[in-house]
Amino acid sequence: MTPDRPETGRPPSGLRPDRLSLCLAVPGLAALALPFASVSASRIASPEPRGLAEAFGSGGVLIVAGFFAFLLVMLILRHPLWRVILSGLVATLVLWATGAAASGLAADVAPYGRVSPASGAWIMLAIAAVLFADGMTRLDPPPLVKLATGIAATGILALLVAGGVLDDLSVVVEFHNRAGSFWQEARAHVVLALGSFGAACLLGLPLGLLASRNSTARGPLTGILTGLQTVPSIAMFGLMIVPLGWLAAHVPGASAIGISGIGTAPAFLALVLYALLPIVSNTEAGLRSVPPATAEAATAMGLTAAQRLWQVDLPLALPILLTGARIVLVQNIGLATVGALIGAGGFGTFVFQGLGQAAVDLILLGTVPTVLLAFLTALVFDTLIALTRKDSR
Repeated sequence: MTPDRPETGRPPSGLRPDRLSLCLAVPGLAALALPFASVSASRIASPEPRGLAEAFGSGGVLIVAGFFAFLLVMLILRHPLWRVILSGLVATLVLWATGAAASGLAADVAPYGRVSPASGAWIMLAIAAVLFADGMTRLDPPPLVKLATGIAATGILALLVAGGVLDDLSVVVEFHNRAGSFWQEARAHVVLALGSFGAACLLGLPLGLLASRNSTARGPLTGILTGLQTVPSIAMFGLMIVPLGWLAAHVPGASAIGISGIGTAPAFLALVLYALLPIVSNTEAGLRSVPPATAEAATAMGLTAAQRLWQVDLPLALPILLTGARIVLVQNIGLATVGALIGAGGFGTFVFQGLGQAAVDLILLGTVPTVLLAFLTALVFDTLIALTRKDSR
């Protein structure tokens, strides 16, 4: 017989509190005591906090009890699927509750007042999002399931906005007030980010191929591109104004094709220059990662250098190439907001308008869609990278 194990004083592993949930429990409880919404007499007036009791009356008790129960369940619930389901449901309910609170409080400050989520609501949403992400990481679903989950989460937010649930929230009010210009700036942002990404790929892929084949050119090329990457974004956008303005003024036909000192052209060029280093570096790394034995076998089979590049090297390097493309496109989506400073448009227009007017709602109107666009782009590329790695095995 084996001797009995000594008592450790610790609960069995199945009852041990989850560490992440334990860390989030304190801010979660604090969120219940913090203001849930803030009310302003106008879009630039100082906000006044409103707690759950002021926003929902006796219904606030149900929200406190429900969120407290959620935190308690997360402490002991370890199954990742249920964690994903419950945290996603709670995030949706918190969003719905912010819309309901705004509907109830907006009447007190109509017609020019604004109602925004306050610190309590933001903390609740952040905790639910962190637990949702943790559950997805533990669950580790197939790439297509991850992509579908991200699209579904974005779709739920879109349905809440389209269904009018969030209509009285200040950021949604700003969206409706600027619906025409919003979609115009959205198109400008996407065109700027995608166009510069495409141009950078056309330039960066050949340069990466050169760097992988020519060690003499690799050092100077990497040094130049690294130097460009270290220039601050605002400075880079500003530096493009002078040379492009000179071209527009002195080169016949330059202004006719859209080259000018301000607007899309300098922002486009700045984004292309920023994108070159990741594309060149990942192209070089991908091509140099092809096993020498594989390259020798392809040559022995009679493939020419061009045939080997297209049929062997690039397919094997594709996961690394896509990783570089992911970095560049997500980076460009974020950096494109800076282009609004020089008249390029995009979501940055609302961000800088909000900064100039001290209007947080306008800043959010430019920030939230930028983050969502970058998030979905990253998910799409993560899926492609995972699928290509699986196919290359």
